[in-house]
Amino acid sequence: MSSPELFEGATGLKVDLIVTNGLVHTMEPGYPRAGAMAVIGSRIAAIGSTRDIGMLASSKTRVIDAGGRLVLPGFNDSHVHFLAGGFSLNNLDLRSAESPEEFTRRVEVFARSCAAGTWIQGGDWDHENWPGSPLPDRSMVDCVSGHPVFVSRLDGHMGLANSLALRLAGVTRETKDPPGGLIVRDPRSGQPTGVLKDTAMDFITRVIPPPGPEERHRAALAATRHAAELGVTSVTDVSADDDIGLYQKMAEDGELKNRIYGTRSIVNWEVSGRAGIRAGFGNDWVRTGGIKGFSDGSLGSLTALFVDPYADDPGNRGLLFDQMLPEGIMLERTLGADRAGLQVMIHAIGDAANQQVLDIFAAVAEANGPRDRRCRVEHAQHLRREDIARFGNLGVIASMQPYHAADDGRWCEKRLGRERCAQAYAFRSLLDTGAVLAFGSDWTVAPLNPLTGIKASVTRQTLDGKNPDGWVPEEKITVEEAVRAYTMGSAFAEFAEHQKGSLVPGKLADFVILEEDIFAMDPSGIDRVRVLCTVVGGRVVHEI
Repeated sequence: MSSPELFEGATGLKVDLIVTNGLVHTMEPGYPRAGAMAVIGSRIAAIGSTRDIGMLASSKTRVIDAGGRLVLPGFNDSHVHFLAGGFSLNNLDLRSAESPEEFTRRVEVFARSCAAGTWIQGGDWDHENWPGSPLPDRSMVDCVSGHPVFVSRLDGHMGLANSLALRLAGVTRETKDPPGGLIVRDPRSGQPTGVLKDTAMDFITRVIPPPGPEERHRAALAATRHAAELGVTSVTDVSADDDIGLYQKMAEDGELKNRIYGTRSIVNWEVSGRAGIRAGFGNDWVRTGGIKGFSDGSLGSLTALFVDPYADDPGNRGLLFDQMLPEGIMLERTLGADRAGLQVMIHAIGDAANQQVLDIFAAVAEANGPRDRRCRVEHAQHLRREDIARFGNLGVIASMQPYHAADDGRWCEKRLGRERCAQAYAFRSLLDTGAVLAFGSDWTVAPLNPLTGIKASVTRQTLDGKNPDGWVPEEKITVEEAVRAYTMGSAFAEFAEHQKGSLVPGKLADFVILEEDIFAMDPSGIDRVRVLCTVVGGRVVHEI
């Protein structure tokens, strides 16, 4: 560019911040690259060359010399469990335990730091890391005396309780499985093993004392700091519910380092509907209007719903989540929420669940008529070939978490067989048939770092190193497409594409500076690139 591009009214105003000598990748087709950027207040004022943008500076302008490094729009994570993530940062870590013995040892060590009688929670264990992949049982956590224990599998669809926790919850041999849930039992005695799946976990969680306001505030502070360190300037908290008020107070107090789009459960959609809340309601920092539901469980817990049975569990097709029961209730809720102007997003992992959710969205569009509704399928992991094109045709957003492909790809074929895995995490096919991809992490199920997700979608290398050329490599996408899904795609998925997602004059000044150019390097190393600087609304919230 030979001259700066200014938004209306910028000329003559004080420029607060300038970034010079950068590789500014705007993600805007009109002018995709530039060398510098100027910020006035919370908005981008100009994009252009270092020479031209430098002319806008005054003695009070802060100048950040990018030193030839890559400048990108801030990453927008389309699917997080934000407060749970904050709690996890200082909680028990079982994710990397590589054996049942290591699992037990970590629980024992953590318990020594806990006050007597307190609940031990968190964990994010993954039995697929263990030789033979056996499910854990309560004997592994009964070693902790005086503490009720309930530690979750990393996908959040299965948890392990010790005997004390089961007793406090009243779960016995006679307890019946709830709709949409399963109590795993010893095949000989019929006694609960301690593993509870999906809605069966509610037996335990409803007797755990909820964290108080101060604890929740501390967790949110930890989460927003962590997000800033990773260049995440916006998130969609898919389990925000009543925490939206906490986020608003933090925004008012200047404590938030990232913007939050908070959703509520579809079970209670009438609360938002009666209040007149619509999709995208709020301000630049905290918005709401999204309603989230569940259709099935997870692949790792063998509760994702499939058309055909699991290859390694032939009598099991998964679980239809209780929010889908009785039959027709999810359609009724979606019709009402959509009619009220709310945005509906539904979790679907298995191919049968995705088919049913797409059917619901199609029926809602026909019944309620055309409008800009932007329904979302959260995860969209396993699709029938004939359902892939329906996303683009129906205008349904595929809100996906590519890190899961690197994780699940280690063992997915034993669950489903090679042929059914051909449609797993179908990034390329979805894009090619006109769908909008919005990328996220599913933190705490997976790491929050967007660069791990970008690497996973571009290389499709699995965490075990056994697929160096990519698992289902035909579904790879480019770095450009992956970054777009983590910026413009996620902004579109929350009705905010006119405010953020690209670096153009008039949009919010949310951007990151990376230490390496991820467009020019071996993509296998993208996850090792550091975020040197994160800016939100023209304010530096993280720098190295």
